[in-house]
Amino acid sequence: MKVLVTGASSGIGRDMAEIFAQKGYNLVLVSRSEEKLQKVKENILKNNKVDIEIVSIDLSNEQNCKELHNRVKDVDILVNNAGFGDCGEFTKTDLEKELKMINTNIVAYHILTKLYLKDMKEKNSGKILNVASIAGFMPGPLMATYYSTKSYIVRLSESIREELRKDKSKVQISILCPGPVATNFNNVANVKFHMREASSDKVAKYAVKKLLKGKFYIIPGLDVKAGIFFSRFVPSSFVAKITYRVQKRKIR
Repeated sequence: MKVLVTGASSGIGRDMAEIFAQKGYNLVLVSRSEEKLQKVKENILKNNKVDIEIVSIDLSNEQNCKELHNRVKDVDILVNNAGFGDCGEFTKTDLEKELKMINTNIVAYHILTKLYLKDMKEKNSGKILNVASIAGFMPGPLMATYYSTKSYIVRLSESIREELRKDKSKVQISILCPGPVATNFNNVANVKFHMREASSDKVAKYAVKKLLKGKFYIIPGLDVKAGIFFSRFVPSSFVAKITYRVQKRKIR
């Protein structure tokens, strides 16, 4: 069994890769940094006898996503995890960074999900985990682009799930929707959370456990579940006001 994990050089992606290895899955680890991937590979192989292939590639480039699919075949589980955020007023944030964010957080997910889903439907087996966020369920002033990318992933995955259900397919798609997680996300997004962050290894363990059990919405933490529930029954304008206050406190 083979698992492909994007964004595997750190955080949730790295930790999920290690958990899959502990369960005996062979791995394909994808990230931009070959050096970091090599370290992850070495650490995993210290305690696990599995095959690991590393692929250093920038998934913000559309052609690279297609080349990855051409290069890596027979994937049983796809984990779309690569992504990053940014914080600030929409008119003041950097456009080029936002376009790269859209390409990484949306376009890469879209391409890899479509291409590998086609493969999985042909053999009528396989699992896809798209890493979204609690941000995908609400408006996000001061992080408008990031929140919008995660909303796209939530809606795309929900739509695909229904298509698979109608087809009576055995292929599974799931979404991981965590709240704040202690990863390098904060440094890239120029934010500092003022609320308790979940550890990436605990989120990863929960995600893998629920994915293998066939859960669609994978939401670690009662506080995150409550936040999503709250956002669904309260006017979005009110949620936006609350979110603005929270984001304002994050900006460094």
